[in-house]
Amino acid sequence: MVEKSCLLKMEGVSKSFPGVKALKDVTFTLNRGEVHVLMGENGAGKSTLMKVLAGLYNRDAGRILLNGHDVAFHSPSEAIAAGISMIHQELMPIPHLTVAENIYLGREPVTFLRTIDRRKLEAMTRELFERLHLNIDPWSIMKDLSVAEMQMVEIAKATSWNSDIIIMDEPTSAITDQEVENLFRIIRQLKNEGSGIIYISHKMDEIFEIGDIITVFRDGEYVQTCPIKGLERSRLISMMVGREIQDIFPKTECAIADTILEVKDLTLPGIFEKLSFQLHRGEILGIAGLMGAGRTELVETLFGIRKKSEGRIIKDGKAIIITSPSDAIANGFAIVSEDRKDVGLVLKMSVGRNLTLTTLKNYTFWGQFMQEKREHVSIQDQIRRLSIKTAGEGQQVSTLSGGNQQKVVIGKWLLSNPDILIMDEPTRGIDVAAKAEIHKMICSLACEGKGIILISSELPEIIGMSDRVLVMHEGQITGELGRNDFTQECIMHMATGQCLED
Repeated sequence: MVEKSCLLKMEGVSKSFPGVKALKDVTFTLNRGEVHVLMGENGAGKSTLMKVLAGLYNRDAGRILLNGHDVAFHSPSEAIAAGISMIHQELMPIPHLTVAENIYLGREPVTFLRTIDRRKLEAMTRELFERLHLNIDPWSIMKDLSVAEMQMVEIAKATSWNSDIIIMDEPTSAITDQEVENLFRIIRQLKNEGSGIIYISHKMDEIFEIGDIITVFRDGEYVQTCPIKGLERSRLISMMVGREIQDIFPKTECAIADTILEVKDLTLPGIFEKLSFQLHRGEILGIAGLMGAGRTELVETLFGIRKKSEGRIIKDGKAIIITSPSDAIANGFAIVSEDRKDVGLVLKMSVGRNLTLTTLKNYTFWGQFMQEKREHVSIQDQIRRLSIKTAGEGQQVSTLSGGNQQKVVIGKWLLSNPDILIMDEPTRGIDVAAKAEIHKMICSLACEGKGIILISSELPEIIGMSDRVLVMHEGQITGELGRNDFTQECIMHMATGQCLED
C-alpha cells in the first residue's frame, strides 16, 4: 500500500468567463494512492478547475503546488510533461486514424530511417491493452468503434502516460456495466502504484464504490471535503444543493388551460424508451436531471433534430408528424438551444439578420425580393420588446454580451409566433440581471397562453420557474411533481435514480 503523501494542492484558484465567475477562491488537495471525487450540480465548477489543472485554461488567481513545487501550465502538453493526464467528458478521437495511432499520437516509435515503427507501435499498444484487460484491435479505425470502445481507448491513452495524476471527467458516461467494473479495477491498480485519481461523476453508486474522499463544489465555490466512508447520501445531496433560492425568479401565476401537447411512448433507441407526458397552455413544464439523463435528446426529438423510432406527438388533440425542424416550426414549435454560439446564432451576421433568420419568408414577395422596411420594423420591435442592448441592428451579434445574445436567440423564435417554446438551458453563461430578465420574459410568454418546456441544470431555476417538473434519470422519467411538492432534495434524489421513502 502506497503512503498517502500530498501530491497536489490548489489554493485560492479563481477563473472568470464573460459574465460568469466560474471559480471563486477554490481550494483542492490530492494525495498519492487516493481516489478523490469531485461532485456538484452541473455548472458547479468541477470541470473548469480540472481544465485549469490540465493546462486547458489559464487561472486568473491562485497557486498550484505539485509535489510541493509552484507550477503553472499554459498548455495540455506542459501538464502531461509534469505528470498530469485527463480523460475528458467529451470524446476527442481522431476518427480516421487507428487505435494505436490515437493512443501514441506525437510520440510514435520510429525506425532508424525516422519512419514510424509500426511493429513496435503495435507491440506497445498490445502490452498496454493486456495490462488493462482490453480486447480491442490496435489497427481498428477509431470511427468504426462503438462509443464505449472509444471511451476505453481514451482511458487507455490517459494511463499510457504513466502519470502521477489522472483526471477522469464522467468516464463511465458511455460504457457498459462490465466495462465500468474493468475501469474500477484499473483505478485500483493505479492507486496501488501510487497515482492520484481525480474522479468527477454524478453517479452516486459509483462514487461510493470507488472513492476515498469527496469534495463538493457549488456555484464555483468550495463547499466541503470529507471521507466517503460513513457519508450519508442524504447529507451529500444537501451539500450539493444546500443554498437558499434567491429572489431572481419573478414567477407569475398564469391561467393553465387545456392540453396543447401530448407525447405518447416516444422512443429514441439507445437514449430513451416510451416516454409519455403532457404540456398545457400557460404552463411552464420543467425537465430536471443530471448530465446524460436524456433531457436535451428528448426535446431535440420533439423538434425533429433527432429521428424517433416510435411514439406519437399530439398537438391540440391532433396527431402530427415531425421528421425535421421545418416540420416542427410549421406545427408551431420553437427551440432555444443550450448552445447558442454553435446552434442558436450565426455569429458573423448582424443582430437584425439573426433576428429574422427563421422568418425570412415573411419579409419577401414573389419568393425572392426582400421587403426591407417591413423587416426593419420587426427587428426594431424585437429589440425594444426584449431590451436588447445593441448599438444598432447592424452590430455583429458576436460582439454582444452573453445575455443579449440569448435575447436575440429568443427574439428570433418569437417572430415565428410559436405555440410551444422549448428552452434548453436558457440562462446558461449569463449574469444574474440578464437571468432575471429572461425569467420575466418566460413568465410573460406563459401568460400569453404558450406552452413552455424548460430544461435547466440549476435546480433553483427549475423550482423557481416551473409549474410542474418531470425528473429524468438515464433515459427514464423517474418522477413528476406539482409546484407544491418539489424541493431541491426531492428532485436530486429522483435525478440520481434514488427511490424516495414515503
